[in-house]
Amino acid sequence: MSTNEDPEFQDALELPPAPPLPTAPVSDSTTTGQQESSPENVPESETQANRESQPDAEVPEAVAEHESEPTPAPPAIIDSDAKVEDEPKEAAIHSNGEVEAQSNDQAGRAQLRKDEGNRTFTMRELLTELKTEEGEDAGSPYSQETPQQHAAEQTNAAMELINSITGVDEEGRSRQRILTFAAKRYASAIERNPDDYDALYNWALVLQESADNVNPESTSPSKDALLEEACKKYDEATRLCPSLHDAFYNWAIAISDRAKMRGRTKEAEELWKQATKNYEKAVQLNWNSPQALNNWGLALQELSAIVPAREKQTIVRTAISKFRAAIRLQFDFHRAIYNLGTVLYGLAEDMLRAGAATNNELYSQSAIYIAAAHALKPSYSPILSNKKLWYSLLLYDGYLLLMLCIQVYSSALRLVRSMLPLPYLKVGYLTAPPAGQPIAPHSDWKRSQFVLNHEGLQQYNKPDLKQAPQNLSRRSADGTNDKKAIKVEVPDIISVSACADLTLPPGPALCVDTIHGPVYLIADSWEYLDGWLDAIRLVYTIYARGKSDVLASIVTS
Repeated sequence: MSTNEDPEFQDALELPPAPPLPTAPVSDSTTTGQQESSPENVPESETQANRESQPDAEVPEAVAEHESEPTPAPPAIIDSDAKVEDEPKEAAIHSNGEVEAQSNDQAGRAQLRKDEGNRTFTMRELLTELKTEEGEDAGSPYSQETPQQHAAEQTNAAMELINSITGVDEEGRSRQRILTFAAKRYASAIERNPDDYDALYNWALVLQESADNVNPESTSPSKDALLEEACKKYDEATRLCPSLHDAFYNWAIAISDRAKMRGRTKEAEELWKQATKNYEKAVQLNWNSPQALNNWGLALQELSAIVPAREKQTIVRTAISKFRAAIRLQFDFHRAIYNLGTVLYGLAEDMLRAGAATNNELYSQSAIYIAAAHALKPSYSPILSNKKLWYSLLLYDGYLLLMLCIQVYSSALRLVRSMLPLPYLKVGYLTAPPAGQPIAPHSDWKRSQFVLNHEGLQQYNKPDLKQAPQNLSRRSADGTNDKKAIKVEVPDIISVSACADLTLPPGPALCVDTIHGPVYLIADSWEYLDGWLDAIRLVYTIYARGKSDVLASIVTS
């Protein structure tokens, strides 16, 4: 399903099948790229591209998002004319005797120069002369095709593809007319200046957007042909401007769409590898792009389903790191949060199928991310209560996809909720100092159990977790024990981060900075540290977005 989305949600959803889930009939995701208008006031158009998903892992459906940024203005064009000046010729008048003597002397020197030329004529000089002759031949009416003619042929081929598109419905035809108008303007700009990388980039966006208007049953033009032509334009644009991160980003999306058409084939594997390289380049040029990191993770997730089994886990672990990086750039990025949950669920299923013991920690961690995504999802209750507004929004695929996203989150949550340590979101062990003594001798630090829910993080010293209070704000029956326990309430949190301090015991440490001072804790491993950091940050983000009641209903109902 392709969409033009509201500027507030220039995202795309990718919802792959998940056998254990009650899945919804969701098609590929959509990617949006923004086009800049040409000097002739070309209308803006947005490029969409299907997003990546996990095709075979029995996991909750994945959600993808693409978002491209405005393109830089076209560069100024400076023309310089080469000028050739004739060398001055000197003439001298001599007597007959002098002329004859000079003639004999010059003849000898000419013969010497000729011999020297045969001995010292280099390949560089030969190539230079050959290029000069080719340049002279190009100026004749009988010369071979010029670069301008070659560019014109490519332009004509691209325009033929666009002109042959007939929309599926009236809305599609109307949108395609706008795209065709824009394509003509960009083609004209490139004819005037073949090095206009901005026009090349925007033309690629038009081709990519037009691919979504092609009837799925159409063979001429085919969606793949349009995407291939778009990839060529992106290639040219990035060759002219290697720092154009938007082009690398949307180029990766176009390659991903081509890969999806090829299933799980060797050709698809190569395309997925190309897509991951372009996402990597986009992130290198613009590190502050959670969308690119999320899509990079999804491309790796798709690639992991094709490569040999011995390579799969390494690629999946890399995908996990990309989703985590995206979330740490944007804590409320619910699509990346959900995708991280699905990839962890898939990893747990793969390990189970391989004969390993059930990894409850992976399943529980997966459930935390899916529950957090469900809590952070957009709320549309005011829209749903207004039938007029609702029907008008049905015209926009972006809103339909977001509503479908909400349904998928709900379905996935029903599957994994039982994997949560209810009535808590997370339960695990951390090494902590005595309550009220953040800096204590290492010998005083003890490994104990901690529980986390929508209200905060609390240490629990009793062996039976079932006796722990469900409401952390309610004091336990043993008031003395409550005073000796570490407790961090969500509203008191300022920041949560990993830390390295020589005064702390060895091990992966985290610091929860609060209005009452820092709380230092040591995790059992770096993997567990990531889980605790993400869980505490997500609980705080949900609180900051005013969604704590949603999380409370998940863990307590």
